[in-house]
Amino acid sequence: PGQEARRGLRSTDERDGQVAVHPEAKDDTEACLNKIKSLNVKAGLAINPDTKWEVVKPFMDKLDLILVMSVHPGFGGQKFIPTALDKLSNLREEINKSGREIHLEVDGGINFENVQSVIDAGADMIVAGTTTFKGGPSEYADNIEKLRGH
Repeated sequence: PGQEARRGLRSTDERDGQVAVHPEAKDDTEACLNKIKSLNVKAGLAINPDTKWEVVKPFMDKLDLILVMSVHPGFGGQKFIPTALDKLSNLREEINKSGREIHLEVDGGINFENVQSVIDAGADMIVAGTTTFKGGPSEYADNIEKLRGH
């Protein structure tokens, strides 16, 4: 877990870096989270579409972030998987019950039409790659503003 955490850190800023691990990986999830925290970096779990949201429960006391993948990881431009909305709602409820400040992020298939529904379901961080970059560099700022304006 130490090497994986260090590799992830290469692309983060030490002042506000974060690393999320997939509990589906073969590594010891708790050991990975402990190593990330020992490096003074925010630790998170990234949950694939087919993974039940309850997988986070044993790790809530170690988490700063939960990332819900609303597409299957691997390539951009995929369609949003609607079951992510229930997962977000359940996770937001679990986070609120914990009393901890844990960010709830969603990544995959986010666009102008569905961004409000993921916010309503509890997400407080949105990744919208394909939508952000639609139309080329001259459109980036407008696209981001449209996403923020939902």
